[in-house]
Amino acid sequence: MKYSLGIDAGGTYTDAVLMRNNDGVIVNFNKSLTTYPDLIEGVKNAIYGLDQSYLKDIYIVSVSTTLATNTVLERTGYPVGLILVGKYEVPEDLDVEYYVVVNGGHTTRGDEYSELDEKKVADFVKRVKDNVSAFAVSSYFSVRNPDHELRIKQIIRDLTDYPVVCGHELSQDLGVYERGVTAYLNAQLLPITTRFIQSVRFETERRFINAKMRMLKCDGSIVGIKEALEKPIELIFSGPSASLMGASYLTNLDSCAVIDIGGTSTDVSLMENGLPELTETGALVGGWQTKVRALRMETSAMGGDSHVWVKNQKIHIGPRRVIPLCVAAEKYPGLVDKLKKERIPSNKQLTENIQPTIFYIKTEEEPIHLTEPESIILEKIKNNEPASINDILQETSTPDIFLNSLTQKRLIQAIGFTPTDALHILGDYERWNINAAHIGATLLSRVANTLNYKFCRSVKDKVTHTLALNVISFIFKNVQKSEIDKILHNTNLSKFKLLVPLVLIGASARVYQSDLNSLIDADIRVPEFAEVGNAVGAVAGKGIKRVYILLKSVYNYENDEVRTIVFSPGRRDEFSDYDDALDFARKIGHELIFNYMDDAGLDKSGVKIDMKREDITMDGSDRTPIETSLVFVGVWDIEHKK
Repeated sequence: MKYSLGIDAGGTYTDAVLMRNNDGVIVNFNKSLTTYPDLIEGVKNAIYGLDQSYLKDIYIVSVSTTLATNTVLERTGYPVGLILVGKYEVPEDLDVEYYVVVNGGHTTRGDEYSELDEKKVADFVKRVKDNVSAFAVSSYFSVRNPDHELRIKQIIRDLTDYPVVCGHELSQDLGVYERGVTAYLNAQLLPITTRFIQSVRFETERRFINAKMRMLKCDGSIVGIKEALEKPIELIFSGPSASLMGASYLTNLDSCAVIDIGGTSTDVSLMENGLPELTETGALVGGWQTKVRALRMETSAMGGDSHVWVKNQKIHIGPRRVIPLCVAAEKYPGLVDKLKKERIPSNKQLTENIQPTIFYIKTEEEPIHLTEPESIILEKIKNNEPASINDILQETSTPDIFLNSLTQKRLIQAIGFTPTDALHILGDYERWNINAAHIGATLLSRVANTLNYKFCRSVKDKVTHTLALNVISFIFKNVQKSEIDKILHNTNLSKFKLLVPLVLIGASARVYQSDLNSLIDADIRVPEFAEVGNAVGAVAGKGIKRVYILLKSVYNYENDEVRTIVFSPGRRDEFSDYDDALDFARKIGHELIFNYMDDAGLDKSGVKIDMKREDITMDGSDRTPIETSLVFVGVWDIEHKK
């Protein structure tokens, strides 16, 4: 009997599931806390909690992770040298330390626009090579002719042994600057992704798991390790993709909306006719507009671990993630006694960082370049005993800015009251230390001038309202969120209705089901194994490959003839006959899809390929098209394994 192991390293939990290959049944699963900054420890713990007798029969290991997304968001990627070729207008706020713009580039037909300045390229590489770990190259209209990018790649390889990422290798879409950004971010992620994948491989091999390894991409498709190592930028948003694929698989629905209620955030996405809905403009992550085709989603910085805090008797949730009091008390038993002794700061002092329930713990990160106030505060915080805000206030009356900077530098981690703590008080979720949650709720209810239980009920109601607001605004994308919010606050006379089922995924999904149904009219489902839905999605992801090919008819004045140019990924081919060009494009489209499936270790006999064709003709005539756009979509899904 063969099994597949799915692993999802999320913001709060790292989940592992075992799926039986012959019938797709989940036979075992485990949840462990995600470990920072080294995710591999959480992966080890997740695998360790599985029934070890299955491990020898694992055939596939498939992984989804927040690593790429968090690296971009937190700007912790490796330094990269960026080479831009052609008529670039570089934004003034370009946040890249090492870059150069050189002459070169091509036209829309793929003809050379200007000669490539190879000397300037070589001079730049020699100047910055000791300060970077990789290079990224983006040339004007490289999707029409990649020659200049490839020549630069060879120059860099002649001068260094560093990785080189070219824009045309990642996207066939027009948009030279966005392709440059995509190549730059991809190069930043190469060392980090390589280390993570190697660590997962080492861990599986150490446990005698002799299996093929795959990763889940941001469009819900699975990819082989070779491509994952070359294109880690496509792993951004793989977590939300995993929840969407998992929800669809667990409910056997081809069309559904999905809410993934995580610890750090809540994500909404949509599956239509078996395929994830993708964003039309490319993924936007951390302020960077990329050309990565990712699923369209709505993200809210509100999850089970979002910080609940009070100011002027008003309850706020997030956006910061903290360790829930109930979880922290399991690891630090002395926390409960400290909570009992906490005094409430004055209303003037209260901020998100200064609350009677906030504590700080030191991480394993090495401190560098600290200011004197940061050093003083860090000295009060230990790595084995949480420091209360009152301890810190003894050192300085204005610690807010320094607590923020220490948190951003990953030197400290906050502990506080969260929606997870509130659910413990309400009796909806009781996995951790309820005593710590109760004391925290008592302290904050005093600040909010309300009762303990009522305070926790208000927290749950705010989370439920946000879930409803997010899913409705996602579906009604042309309606202002503020207008949707007004209707949701008055559901006695009217309600929004969803025409597709709404699937909830996450450890706390089930406790919000009935409350959410009171706000919106929908078929709301919480499937079995919803608490590990992302790990299910990692292993149930489909093999999806999209190939975009353009045929362009051009008049050659020298030979007095019309020729057809075929622009395909990494290629530019010319034909004297349009039908020959079309046949060639069809052949290339199918070959690229089958090569992708083969690299991912998927059975090509189970691949279905559809082709969409759009022609632009002169005055609507039936003559040879001026331009033909072909989109090939190849799909392999887990049903073919059964």
